[in-house]
Amino acid sequence: MTSSPAPLDGVRVLDLSRVLSGPYCTLTLGDLGAEIIKIEEPTRGDDIRGMLISETLGLSTYFLGLNRNKKSVGLDIRTPEGCEVILDLVRKADVVVENFRAGVMERNNLGYEEIAAVNPSIIYCAISGYGRDGPDKDRPGYDPVVQAESGLMSLTGEPDRDPVRTGISLIDIMTGMFAGQAVLAALYEREQSGKGQFIDVPLFDTSVNMLSQAATTYLADGTVMGRVGNSNLNAMPVGVFHATDGAFTLAMTTDRQFERFCNEVLDQPALADDSDFGSNASRVDNRERLETILVETFKQGPRAQWLQRCAAAGIPAGPIRDVAEALESPEVAGRNLITEALHSSAGHVRMVRSPMHFSRTPVVDPVGAPLLGEHTEAVLRDLLGHDDDRITKLRAAGAIR
Repeated sequence: MTSSPAPLDGVRVLDLSRVLSGPYCTLTLGDLGAEIIKIEEPTRGDDIRGMLISETLGLSTYFLGLNRNKKSVGLDIRTPEGCEVILDLVRKADVVVENFRAGVMERNNLGYEEIAAVNPSIIYCAISGYGRDGPDKDRPGYDPVVQAESGLMSLTGEPDRDPVRTGISLIDIMTGMFAGQAVLAALYEREQSGKGQFIDVPLFDTSVNMLSQAATTYLADGTVMGRVGNSNLNAMPVGVFHATDGAFTLAMTTDRQFERFCNEVLDQPALADDSDFGSNASRVDNRERLETILVETFKQGPRAQWLQRCAAAGIPAGPIRDVAEALESPEVAGRNLITEALHSSAGHVRMVRSPMHFSRTPVVDPVGAPLLGEHTEAVLRDLLGHDDDRITKLRAAGAIR
């Protein structure tokens, strides 16, 4: 159990987001100790409550992984009564996070202007597909489409096949991380100015930023980078190789590493002296010849042998694992990356813990994702001071679950 307050202890976040990008943002803030009040449509809740239902738990594993350390309030923001409750909660919040399309919050009288009017110090973070202005602001934003449009997908996959998107919705996740970083920066700035502000973090902008060196290479020289599969345009040898009993990946970027690799891993010192491979640039130019040599060499021994030699020589290499193999690996166990969170109906649920580590103010101990509307009455009573009569009227009006 943690013994010191977490970094964001005392910060209250009103979370009106759903699915992935917004909930990932508030997941990170909740791990850091912020109080997350998750507002959900009262009859069905977050859309992902119905996705990836666990045969063991009878609950959405998708939802469980994104919504630990949150309180669920079943509230219909489309009703006048629900809107009033939101504004009351805003008065007691530090941050609002939402990921609706442009105009949705405004149509419900809950846009930034209305929110800031009741709490000028509020940090309002809007996540969307294409931003709150610009020609595509009204388009829905979906991770696979954004990966395609931004150019990111063109860099992923084998050069002679169609581009592929990442196996997880990486742009949603990265947008949530950028949004969380922006919220932290705005909270820090507010300590100096006392003022809130509006934050706009689109999926499209995030995906274009993730082009990284591919973007700067084009902007500087007009060079369009393409797909190289598991290889690397700028370094060699980098890639996937097959031993007698399984695949592994290795990566080298320096001539010193390659020399050690030839001497201590391959036991082929003459290879390091070959003029075709004397420098990284020459190895890149002669990648096909080098790959052929490596493919034939690695076929001669088991994966563990090659990985042990690489480790002893300080060569970056590792086995290619599926999800089960990764989560059951000694590295995951050694880092204590699997934790348990107590869930109201499912008991102790295993999950991957936060990767953030603090020497003095650790992340919070995880609490399982909430049931739909599990905290509605508690939040209304304890935070807003509503009595039984007020809660009954809100329920009769269809505003709460």
